[in-house]
Amino acid sequence: MIEQKVRDSYKVTIGIECHVQLNTKTKLFSGSINDSTTNTVNHQTNHIDFGLPGALPFVNREAITLAIRAGYALNTEAQVFSKFDRKHYFYPDLPMGYQITQFEYPILKGGYVEIISDGQIKRIEITRAHLEADAGKSTHPAGANYSLVDLNRAGAPLLEIVSEPQMHTSAEAKEYCFNLYLAMKFAKVSDVNLFYGNMRFDVNVSVSKTDDLGTRTETKNLNSFRAVEKSIDYEVIRQIEILEKGGQIRQETRGWNDAKQVSFTQRIKENADDYRYMPDPDIPPIIITKDELLSNKKTMPVSAQLWRNKLISLGLELETTNLLLLAEADYDSSPLSLIDQAIDETDKAKTYANWIMNIELPLLERSEEAGENLIISSQTRQNVFEAAYSLKITGQINSTKLTELIGELLISKDKISDILQWAKDSGYLQNSNQDELAVIVKSVIQKNPKVVNDILLGETKAVGFLVGQIMKETKGQANPQIVNQLISQEINLLK
Repeated sequence: MIEQKVRDSYKVTIGIECHVQLNTKTKLFSGSINDSTTNTVNHQTNHIDFGLPGALPFVNREAITLAIRAGYALNTEAQVFSKFDRKHYFYPDLPMGYQITQFEYPILKGGYVEIISDGQIKRIEITRAHLEADAGKSTHPAGANYSLVDLNRAGAPLLEIVSEPQMHTSAEAKEYCFNLYLAMKFAKVSDVNLFYGNMRFDVNVSVSKTDDLGTRTETKNLNSFRAVEKSIDYEVIRQIEILEKGGQIRQETRGWNDAKQVSFTQRIKENADDYRYMPDPDIPPIIITKDELLSNKKTMPVSAQLWRNKLISLGLELETTNLLLLAEADYDSSPLSLIDQAIDETDKAKTYANWIMNIELPLLERSEEAGENLIISSQTRQNVFEAAYSLKITGQINSTKLTELIGELLISKDKISDILQWAKDSGYLQNSNQDELAVIVKSVIQKNPKVVNDILLGETKAVGFLVGQIMKETKGQANPQIVNQLISQEINLLK
């Protein structure tokens, strides 16, 4: 095991290449359906995907549009001129013998993704992002002397986003991947379903005792944020151990065994020259007009980055902020829009955020698990929350009853025109009538002389028992503040 002081003597440098599968209906260069979820192998293919002689690819314009929108989500703008190249390598899941990608003129240059590192905003710059066709999928049955190839994924439209090597901890890398996920999700350019491989991460790691970069390794096809973090932690220790023993790091491509939490060698890492890039003679350059850029920019939704800044300005914890961002990305009814309406009233906005986190989202999760598909509209949420907040600030309801009320109203299929009156009629509101409560307090005190005697002897905790009995008598509707005042008055009379 490497001692911490030895570990700290090395500078870790991390860069990430992320493959995002664009959610087009068809593939990048063919009319085959673009769907990662099918289980029928080699079903969504045609002559172009198989690379049959004479097959000519044609560009899916929808993929170009989504790349333009991804550019704005990455704080940059698409290039008006880009073109496709052929990247040559030979593997069974690449039937053409080359991959159609962009090398010299990518569709996106520059941009950045913001992360929170040590409580501060840090920008991770984007080197480039280019379009390319995905390869197929090879599987290797255990114990068999053969491999199987499924070309359903071959030709799927990918946007490969390449970061600058500006991350230095696994936590920063994990945060970058998460924020990149949100950026693509909010821009609606990809389903970014990690389970189906709609978003995959290739992580480059090097360690060095100087400011010069060390020899890097690339761990490929990571499909979870946790895998990104754990693979980096493992690779950093592995490289340091080799260097401390006087060895050298080999530039190579590695895989990740999530079950064993270890990486393993796949192949020696190629350089760009090894791929023999050449312009693709079958595909004309992509020309994007200024009008096309402007029309897409105008229709971009509010970015995850902007939402995050708003939520953090309220003083919300980063974990809470991230969960709210995920909710906004996953649900059509835009839960954050209601918080935004109250953004100038900090208490109200934070209260709404708390209710979304602790009441609404658990309701939706339980509904999903039960297969009931609960739908909470933005109008329902607004009506319920506004009425509930009015009850809260006027002290007409305690916190337990308020939670119950909000939950019942959100799942109610009946439209309630007057929520405040309904809450009163349903027994949710507190009883603050001092005359009524005084009668109950006296009755409870008379029934519990031992408890009263304990209080008189200084056992102040026993007051809680009396409060509990009164709440039981009133079915939880008594205003606890008034109850405590009345108990104090009665006890003082007995002294």
